[in-house]
Amino acid sequence: ISICRDLPNIEVITFSVNGISDLEPLNQCQNLSELYLRKNNITSLNELFYLKNLPRLRVLWLSENPCCGSDPHRYRMTVLRNLPSLQKLDNQAVTEEELSQALVDGEEITAPPARRSVENGCPESTESSVAESTTETESELLNFSLEETNKIREELGMKPVPRDKFSSFSPRETDCNRKKRNNVLNAILLLMKELDAEGLEIVQQTVGRRLQAFRKKELQEE
Repeated sequence: ISICRDLPNIEVITFSVNGISDLEPLNQCQNLSELYLRKNNITSLNELFYLKNLPRLRVLWLSENPCCGSDPHRYRMTVLRNLPSLQKLDNQAVTEEELSQALVDGEEITAPPARRSVENGCPESTESSVAESTTETESELLNFSLEETNKIREELGMKPVPRDKFSSFSPRETDCNRKKRNNVLNAILLLMKELDAEGLEIVQQTVGRRLQAFRKKELQEE
């Protein structure tokens, strides 16, 4: 997620199911309009402090993080009090009545969290991690990652990745390696949006050479 510090013009970020706990790298993404963080390890709603100064943020998906707690009303009211420009939270439209109620029931966040994990991703050891305790099957993770990746590709005007092409990302890998690979893929797709035609042609040529090398290696192994 630290790569976001170098992407001030990014508009859509998808980092769901990635063990993320720190949102500080996002506070410079002034053009960010959609942020998907479902099923990570965000433990404190104080992380919203880093999103309060993002003027264009309209869609936030934060559900199934530890910070949501056991009181869904308090959670939603606190998010809306601090991010009143949201139009959709956790795939549910925000109403004017909710925004008014949030001023009463929500908690104002005025400072970043006192303690934050120094790493995002797959730490060597995590105590009482909700992200780890929530077990998902490989198929569920694959379906979600495919959906999120294709959303980014749609934003970039690219064709969706077929499931049979995407499935090669997950077999026989640990959860940590799979998440890291999906992080790299998403980061590459996000960075491509920053490139002009000349830059994209260079990427296309490089990818073509890499694919040829992989195919040649596969044929040799067979």
